[in-house]
Amino acid sequence: MTTYNWDLIERLLHEVQKGDTSFTPRPYAEQYVAEKTAAGESTENLDHLKAVAGEYEKLLLTRGYIEPRPEEQGGTGSNYILTPRGSSLLSLIDSSIPGNDHPRQVLDEQADALDEVTFDQVASKAQIA
Repeated sequence: MTTYNWDLIERLLHEVQKGDTSFTPRPYAEQYVAEKTAAGESTENLDHLKAVAGEYEKLLLTRGYIEPRPEEQGGTGSNYILTPRGSSLLSLIDSSIPGNDHPRQVLDEQADALDEVTFDQVASKAQIA
């Protein structure tokens, strides 16, 4: 089973959603660790999380959760927008939404929750949200 750091993915998707600057996953991982540490939570090793954030960027891009921002929308080749699949993922794992633990648990039960077919099937079930 593939496990994901949903908090870090959520952070990355929120940064994509802002979308007006170049997407730089490594500094976002640093900010994520700083926020968790300030809240008294423990995290994985910072260097490891920076590497994971870079891997997540590639994964989210290749699996259709994010895509390059079109030039007519201010795209520079290094900034992204959420796709409908990415928006769906963010709405499922968004920690600001009460009850987000259940969707994360359902996603964790999948062999690879971010596999496109698997995610689309799971996300289409009304009872997950």
